[in-house]
Amino acid sequence: MAENPQVDVSRLTFERAIEELESIVKRLEDGKVPLEESVTIYERGEALKRRCEDLLRQAEARVDKITTDANGQAAGTAPLDVQ
Repeated sequence: MAENPQVDVSRLTFERAIEELESIVKRLEDGKVPLEESVTIYERGEALKRRCEDLLRQAEARVDKITTDANGQAAGTAPLDVQ
């Protein structure tokens, strides 16, 4: 997926965000992007990185909630309140 600044980062799935982030990193590493565009895609890359980190934290919290209870035993599942 090419970078698409019109797509709201907060609506991307983890897979789409990481794919776009990898594309940005590759373009910046190639060093063939003009300075202004480099700054713009770097900023989008930072937003994508934060999105991926947030989604990973949410997934980790759900796994923790699924696997533990007060006694440290598997307790089933419960919805996670993510805000």
